[in-house]
Amino acid sequence: MPDPAESPEPRTSPIAFTNVRLFDGKSKALRTGLQVVVEGRTIKTVEPSNVGVPSNVESIDGGGLTLIPGLIDAHWHALLTRPSIAVALTADWNYVHTLAVAEARATLMRGVTTVRDLGGPAFGLKRAIDEGVAPGPRIYPSGAFISQTSGHGDFRYLHEVPRAPGDPLSYTERLGFAALADGPDAVRMRAREQLMKGATQLKYMAGGGISSPYDPIDVTQGTVAEMRAAVEAAENWGTYVAVHAYTPRAVRFAIEAGVKCIEHGHLVDDETAKLMGDAGVWWSLQPFLNDRDMPAMPDPVIRAKLVQMLEGTDAAYELAKKYRIKTAWGTDILFDAKLAKRQGAMLAKLARWYAPADILKMATADNGELLATSGPRNPYPGKLGVIEEGAMADLILVDGDPLQNLDLISDPDENFVVIMKDGRIYKDSRSRRHDGTWHSS
Repeated sequence: MPDPAESPEPRTSPIAFTNVRLFDGKSKALRTGLQVVVEGRTIKTVEPSNVGVPSNVESIDGGGLTLIPGLIDAHWHALLTRPSIAVALTADWNYVHTLAVAEARATLMRGVTTVRDLGGPAFGLKRAIDEGVAPGPRIYPSGAFISQTSGHGDFRYLHEVPRAPGDPLSYTERLGFAALADGPDAVRMRAREQLMKGATQLKYMAGGGISSPYDPIDVTQGTVAEMRAAVEAAENWGTYVAVHAYTPRAVRFAIEAGVKCIEHGHLVDDETAKLMGDAGVWWSLQPFLNDRDMPAMPDPVIRAKLVQMLEGTDAAYELAKKYRIKTAWGTDILFDAKLAKRQGAMLAKLARWYAPADILKMATADNGELLATSGPRNPYPGKLGVIEEGAMADLILVDGDPLQNLDLISDPDENFVVIMKDGRIYKDSRSRRHDGTWHSS
């Protein structure tokens, strides 16, 4: 079994997954009678199993288990998942980066082979993972999220306000955590800086948030002109803008500005949801519920904002279904190392609104389609989230049928037997009988 602390070397010979049931990322049911041949970083063929495996191809006998694409989390914060908010804002930033390296490894070992990072200086971590220095998911980084003064990205302390012309950037701005910008010209400059660093898409704060201390959840942030400046900067680079927004007004402003993806949106109304569907924008929703995973918020003001958002979750998913809005799955886990371990469980929560096949499609093929929206800024060749010829070889061998028992996804340590990313095997917990077939230990 490869050491998860290290990235395995690229394979020099093809490998075939045989004797498996296949969820290809799109189908409503498992497919049988097929074998999947991986060569290099990609899937070479998905072919009938009676073709046989050539002598130069290593075979992994799945023993009738289920092969699915690697999971994709469309709203992740690689640098901000594991530290508490106090640590993130006050600790030596090298320590925060070290936590991120450890969390990246843990994320991959949960079967999440790709993430869309929606805020934070993840460029260095992405490079280290891409170069094989450290194991982790493929990262689509946004860089610093762009926010107005007093917005969801303004984490300055009150003693730092006002900022006079010529004053230095705040701590979170210097780190690349946030970029404060007021007016279209300032937004345009900050957007271009993130694109210069390698952002695959931009993140703009268009409304109030939960964890930010100064902005009520109902406020609209940024003007249409400011958001349009970010959209124009992104479109000039062939990519798009995603916005943080909860309320109908904030979402409508974003759509008018040309934004392609709404993050959250838990408080939208029927009229706004219809507008989203008509405009063809993506809705990146998170299954936040008042349950064991609700974060502890001792501040009563912040807790009240959290409860208000949670009360809108059911209606938001129903509206997404009603208007057939392109819906992505993401977790947006922030400042909570324990909750990060339940990343798969947060996917399984979607069973409250969707059938298992639709849930897995959302976390694989659908999210892969969203990532491809970055166009020429997409740093990774090949399709993601599907098992088909030419797609990236991100594969998970699951002990059981997740289309019948989605809770298998909640316990990847126990149920994910093989995890492959980019054609490299990062986990292989098979044991062998004397006849060479796999069996559960």
